[in-house]
Amino acid sequence: MAPTMSKPSAHSAAARDRTIRGIISQLTSMYLQNRTRISRAVYITLFVALINRVRHAIQEQKAASVREATKHAEKVGTTSTADGEVTKKKKVELNREFFRSLLRLLKIVVPGWRSKETRLLISHSFFLVARTLISLKVAAMDGAIVKALVKGNGREFLMRIVWWMLIAVPATFTNSMLSYHQAELSLRYRTRLTQFIHDKYLSQLTFYGISALDDRIKNPDQLIAVDVAKFSNSLAELYSNLAKPLLDMTIYTFSLSKSVGGEGVVFMSLLVQLSAHVMRALTPPFGKYVADEARLEGEFRFQHSRLIDHSEEVALYAGHEAEKNTLDKGYFTLIKHVNYILRRRFYHGFMEDFVIKYFWGALGLLLCSVPVFVKLPGQVTMNMGDRTETFVTNRRMLLSASDAFGRVMFSYREIMELAGYTSRVSSLLEVMDDIQAGHFEKKLVSSSGTENNEAVLKGRGKVVESSNIEFIDVPIISPNGDVLVPALTFKLTPGDHLLVVGPNGCGKSSLFRILGGLWPVYGGTVHKPPFTDIFYIPQRPYLSRGSLRQQIIYPDGLRTMRSKGITDADLLSILRILSLEHLIELYPEGWDAEAEWRDVLSGGLQQRVAMARLFYHRPKYAILDECTSSVTLDTEKIMYDNAKALGITLMTVSHRRSLWKYHTHILQFDGQGHFVFTRLDADRRMRLEDEKEDLEVLLRQVPELERRVKELSEL
Repeated sequence: MAPTMSKPSAHSAAARDRTIRGIISQLTSMYLQNRTRISRAVYITLFVALINRVRHAIQEQKAASVREATKHAEKVGTTSTADGEVTKKKKVELNREFFRSLLRLLKIVVPGWRSKETRLLISHSFFLVARTLISLKVAAMDGAIVKALVKGNGREFLMRIVWWMLIAVPATFTNSMLSYHQAELSLRYRTRLTQFIHDKYLSQLTFYGISALDDRIKNPDQLIAVDVAKFSNSLAELYSNLAKPLLDMTIYTFSLSKSVGGEGVVFMSLLVQLSAHVMRALTPPFGKYVADEARLEGEFRFQHSRLIDHSEEVALYAGHEAEKNTLDKGYFTLIKHVNYILRRRFYHGFMEDFVIKYFWGALGLLLCSVPVFVKLPGQVTMNMGDRTETFVTNRRMLLSASDAFGRVMFSYREIMELAGYTSRVSSLLEVMDDIQAGHFEKKLVSSSGTENNEAVLKGRGKVVESSNIEFIDVPIISPNGDVLVPALTFKLTPGDHLLVVGPNGCGKSSLFRILGGLWPVYGGTVHKPPFTDIFYIPQRPYLSRGSLRQQIIYPDGLRTMRSKGITDADLLSILRILSLEHLIELYPEGWDAEAEWRDVLSGGLQQRVAMARLFYHRPKYAILDECTSSVTLDTEKIMYDNAKALGITLMTVSHRRSLWKYHTHILQFDGQGHFVFTRLDADRRMRLEDEKEDLEVLLRQVPELERRVKELSEL
């Protein structure tokens, strides 16, 4: 019974198989008959879709322009203001802002068509094209080698191998040149960008404004030393990783379309595009992750730098445990973020590998099988060797095209990483532009609230270049937004030596920062000489890296010193005035001796070196901020007498009574917003101070005398 039942079922299965084959054959025949019309319809559809996409892109650009204008108009409300509102972090994404920032950076790293970078890019592009053409030739040679192998023709097989080895010479040379060009471009980009940033960072006191007057950039050293290098490397890699795959896709797709038909390539491209859109939708925002990682790296490095700068204070407070907790917290915050990125990259990499290597690979095999199973119009009948050669060649080109498309897909992640570096570097440039334009953003924490001072903080006064120093109704503002003196007014002419006194936090340092051009003038009018005519000596002078000679002539260089007509003998005479000539004898190199002078010299010697620097430059005005606190009275007298003899007008901040006799005027702050500016009679003021001290001693004895009187009254 069973055999009789299986026989009809086998017949029915065979009939269904013949029916399916007939339908496929009929559809194939219909397709081949109308192939030209179908191809035209497909190409017209793709052209219309392209036009539609361009139209949508233009509309999006116009909408982005409107949004950007709106954001710019609302910038005042979103920036950091006196009540402590903080600017929102920029979101890292591929938008108009990214392309605008990238274009600005590109104009810096590739300044023109005749630049060396342009020549490198042209040479790099030439080798990219050469590498693709060589790959096409290698693909054809692979097919010919396999064909000779299938045919069993040993002589032809060996000849193909020899030619394959010969073409390996230009292929390997081209690969090496591509690597060299990429590394050289990265170095050139970094050099251009670093020089540009250094020019801006070290001009118009921008480096001071970033650290003291603006808090948008927390770690400029990290941005300049690390992020610029990463941006340059990422930009150089992206050109290779994007230009070559796009070129490969174009050439390989064109070659494949001639072999397997354009319709198959278009159909496969549509499927690939669909899967690519799905992958892009599922791709995490790696650009934001990279920017956050760079920010956390910078903060962690800054914490270590801060510990090094304040190591003595931390040691005296025994604060190593607290600092260790701070460093551990910064490190584990960074590691937590890095682990999060690794997890996201794991899932994303799994999805990418499956789609790119296997799903697209299966589509490629189907495409390569078209010439084997489908006879295309105009196709010559092929034997086994020809079919094998065609399949191997098409397979090799398809693998190369698939690999190229995969690199394009992978490059999206690289583009997002580039967007992160672009955002950080461009933010540094924008902040420097703002600072040079006089626009600062800082979170202020005033002791009395800054709401009432907002109008003063937003205002700007006038600076007039003059040979005199005059303040007219100039408000003195503290770093945290307090108005220390609402309207300061005084005038100095050359030869009017000024002594500035007052309690801590009353505005003495702020006054000199305004004079030095470090702080903006928030109101009123300031008449002052140019920056080169004012010299500042702090309590702890800055000693640069370099020779002993450079410590005296800083910030001049040896060439500048020579151009001024000053010799080493002149410098030695300056050192003799301050009893510093023994420093030359301490080192065999003499003036050219180099050391870490901040550690080698004591505090008193450092202050004498700073005064020698003042005598070398001989400015019209000198600001002396407790600069004689570590020297003897005799040395102090030599310093001030010689400075006055050189025609330098002195402005001193000090509480030492011994300095009064060297000044003609006094500016006294009371710490309550009031001040007194008057001529200084040192002898009279000394007598009054002595009398005041005597009276204070008597007043302190009054309670004791009253107690004694009370005891005597009770007897």
